[in-house]
Amino acid sequence: MHIALVMTPNPVTVGPGASLATVKSLMDAGKFRRVVIVEKGTPTGIVTERDLREHSGYLESTRVTAAMRSPVIAIAPDRTAEDAARLMLAHKIGGLPVVQGEQLIGIVTSTDLLKAFLRMAAAAEQILSE
Repeated sequence: MHIALVMTPNPVTVGPGASLATVKSLMDAGKFRRVVIVEKGTPTGIVTERDLREHSGYLESTRVTAAMRSPVIAIAPDRTAEDAARLMLAHKIGGLPVVQGEQLIGIVTSTDLLKAFLRMAAAAEQILSE
């Protein structure tokens, strides 16, 4: 299954000048755990809930560039869910920006992969029961 079928398109992003307080507000409002940092549509870093906890008490005064993980480990939309799972396991991360060329087009998370797995398992079960 291609990543393009599993990913969340058009993820919430911020520029490098944003504060960690802004990122926390976006995460809280959207109920997600990571935000991609972009410059001119190209991902330059990623900030997770864990990164925010490490800067607790200084979110308003800390820019994302001080906390973001970089370089970004990303995946192309024509790669498979299995490829994404292998990358996430190898790097011990829970999400990958999806890039077409150098432009961010989506994000795939471990939750997205689990949902895809459950859909595939349900479809296989239905086929076997017929």
